[in-house]
Amino acid sequence: MTQEAVSMASNTIPFRSDQMPDLNFKHIVNLTDLTGIIQHALFSMPNRKEGYCIDDNARALFFTVLACKFNRKDEIAQSLLPVYLGFIHFMQSDDGYFCNFLTYAKEITEHRGSEDSFGRTMMALGFLINEGPSHFAVKTGQEIFAKAYPHVSSLVSIRGMANSIIGICQYIKYHYPDDRKTEMVVTLSDKMIAMYKASKRPGWSWFEPVLTYDNAMLPLALLNAYEITQDEEYLTIGLEAMAFLESKVFVDDKCRPVGNRGWYERGGKPAQFDQQGIDVMAMVLLYQQAFRITRDDQYLQRMQQAYQWFIGENDLGLSLYDTSTGGCADGLQEDAVNLNQGAESTLAYWISHMVVVLGLSE
Repeated sequence: MTQEAVSMASNTIPFRSDQMPDLNFKHIVNLTDLTGIIQHALFSMPNRKEGYCIDDNARALFFTVLACKFNRKDEIAQSLLPVYLGFIHFMQSDDGYFCNFLTYAKEITEHRGSEDSFGRTMMALGFLINEGPSHFAVKTGQEIFAKAYPHVSSLVSIRGMANSIIGICQYIKYHYPDDRKTEMVVTLSDKMIAMYKASKRPGWSWFEPVLTYDNAMLPLALLNAYEITQDEEYLTIGLEAMAFLESKVFVDDKCRPVGNRGWYERGGKPAQFDQQGIDVMAMVLLYQQAFRITRDDQYLQRMQQAYQWFIGENDLGLSLYDTSTGGCADGLQEDAVNLNQGAESTLAYWISHMVVVLGLSE
């Protein structure tokens, strides 16, 4: 961490540079072969029986873009980026949509992947196009993005829409101004606003009648849409939904993401376990964007507090990040961490790590 970043951190909360582990991409390399990143692990061993998915390869692509942004000469990230981009290209069908799952024997197991995986892929491609480290990688990302883009208008999954909005906003930043794609941002954002208004009740300011996974990606999409369109309604509802979510996932200034063992239905109680790293990563990304557009230091503070969930500031006081392997545990259970170090959780940690370092230096 730079001296400037350390100074900025000290102005928000006591967060020393030595509390952030050193860069260690060993486990990401361990999970990656010439095809892509293997989605699951048995402890720290890649579980080849489970194969690959585009969800994790999209996250891995996003990670390498951030790692190259942090250090343009990072040889590991530079070598891994084309592997993940090549996987995404391989998984794109002739019609432009993406399949999600690939066996270790290189067999695609479905005709079409989920809308969520489609949106995550569009988001990663958008960041590659806007911030990619090489001309040819950006050009490749543009071709894949353009082929998939016609499917965006038919999305009905709110997470598919939210991730796609973020990806399109990144694309627009690179091609600014791009009025035609701005129209798509408005169309998708207005759909999200309609869902928010239909679901909102006294004491429940959210897009759905239940809090499940990747929750912070929803207000994050609206804050990205505001940055592009300057539509005040997107900002107002984005911040309102963020404040509601924060009220449900922070306890005594510690992050407690909604557990996937039951979720949190409106009128009920939130499940405390199993807590997942991708939900914390989404919170880190949300606070980074909130700070970027408001310059309010409270969001830097929350960003750091969310990140520290990975390194022990959580309900059990246990670190999910493993300094010996560079991997991250697959979740926080009622009495322990899940010792498997899969791609999703490990990438969630390293994306969060990169975002915190880059966010502090902005």
